[in-house]
Amino acid sequence: MLIAPLQAASEEGRTEMSPILESALDTAPVEIDGQLLFIVRGVSSFPAVVRAEAIKGRIEKVAADPSFPSDGLNAEVVENVTMIMAGQATLMIVSEADAHLEHTSRDHLATLHVMRIHQAIDEYRQSRRSEALVRSGLYAAGATVIMTLVIAVLLVLNRWIDKALSKVLTGRVHAVGIQSFEILRSETIWRVFHGLVRATGVATIIASAYAYLHYVLALFPWTRSMSNRLFYLAAGAVEHIGNSVGATIPDILVLAIIYYLSQFVLGRIRRFFDAVEQRRVTFAQFEPEWAIPTYKLVRVLIMAFALIVAYPYIPGSESAAFKGISIFIGLVISLGSSTAISNLIAGYMMTYRRVFKVGDRVKVGDVTGQVIAVRLQVTHLRTIKNEEVTIPNSQILNGDVTNFSSMADTLGLILHTTVGIGYETPWRQVEAMLRQAAERTSGVLREPQPFILLIKLGDFSVTYELNVYIRDPHMIARINADLHRHILDVFNEYGVQIMTPAYEGDPEEPKVVPREQWYVAPASSDQKLAG
Repeated sequence: MLIAPLQAASEEGRTEMSPILESALDTAPVEIDGQLLFIVRGVSSFPAVVRAEAIKGRIEKVAADPSFPSDGLNAEVVENVTMIMAGQATLMIVSEADAHLEHTSRDHLATLHVMRIHQAIDEYRQSRRSEALVRSGLYAAGATVIMTLVIAVLLVLNRWIDKALSKVLTGRVHAVGIQSFEILRSETIWRVFHGLVRATGVATIIASAYAYLHYVLALFPWTRSMSNRLFYLAAGAVEHIGNSVGATIPDILVLAIIYYLSQFVLGRIRRFFDAVEQRRVTFAQFEPEWAIPTYKLVRVLIMAFALIVAYPYIPGSESAAFKGISIFIGLVISLGSSTAISNLIAGYMMTYRRVFKVGDRVKVGDVTGQVIAVRLQVTHLRTIKNEEVTIPNSQILNGDVTNFSSMADTLGLILHTTVGIGYETPWRQVEAMLRQAAERTSGVLREPQPFILLIKLGDFSVTYELNVYIRDPHMIARINADLHRHILDVFNEYGVQIMTPAYEGDPEEPKVVPREQWYVAPASSDQKLAG
């Protein structure tokens, strides 16, 4: 073996060299069939890479000539350089600068180069003999068969491990949650386990393929350098392909992590507040109706936080143009969103102050209707005429809101109407007739009982107010109409004249509807009252 003598000889005669000179040297390796022979330096007019390639070409030319004996190399001193010769052909020149690079003398370095070139020529010829190439081919074929079997075994083993893991962990993997709310489903945990097993299998196959390529390429002299530089070739190809975007890949990865992490957190939070809304998770002093508005508020905060964290990683965020656009967008939003922000704040204040909820019957200003949607900016009402009215939340918060539904289920909603009756009719009789009309009306509660108030002693009549309790605020119009019909019927039955509108002077005959005229056409005796 020549490696030990080479290393021992290289240790002799080392001289000191300035660190500045060493850092300024332009060097390149001389390699034959992927094996490093030595390193040469260059100058500005003859770069080290060009010099190394020229030396390599001359050595390979000599090695490819079987008529030249490998021990025919010699070193000749010409003036201040040493020339390594192969017969009459010059392979390379060793100068004092080359000797300084190796920290040894010129003669010693030339001797070492001759020995290394002699060894490289022998190895070059040996690796290209027919028996060596046949042997390498057989080894490559065997490695290919083994690699095929290894891949097959790895695929079978991966499936077996996956099934075995499923059997072992069946019944032991449960969903992670709070009360009945699932943070992580068992199916999701299973998918993670299966993904890890598959990823491990794929990584093993890739590592085996890399080892196979490294071995097979090293068998042949023409591909041995590729075997030595396999990793660097792959890295260089990736670097060449992604050169234009390589600088932004780390930032893009960070942005992707922030995005998917935000989506995961938002998904978990949304499922949690859905569980709160459906009363599967309960908290004291927290109404289920607050769940979705609270989620929307939390979502805005999380998205704002994610945007702040991600901003420095956005490509081009440090440029003046990007900053100018960001300032312009912020200015436009701040100037144009004052009303939107006030409506937004009003929407949340209404939610947490329990002004009303979806399904309530309310009166906002001059609009009366059922609440069909409460959004961050506006509230939608549907009137009795089936009209949809959109009201800004700030207007609702700054005005008066009458909620007919908030106490209807507990104390009941009081529906009232007034009638004017002459002074000649006893008030006890009037109250009794009003109570009778209330009893006939469908939808009026028997408990609490209706009550009557005398609210005015007018110039021409006494004004009575009938108050009845109902449960369904959405039936106010129907119940009110039905109550008025029964009031008319009862007063006609007892011959009591309703003094509205007022008049001057008593008529010759009471203004009542005789019983025989109750069903004058187009009315019919079997006509039912609207309920």
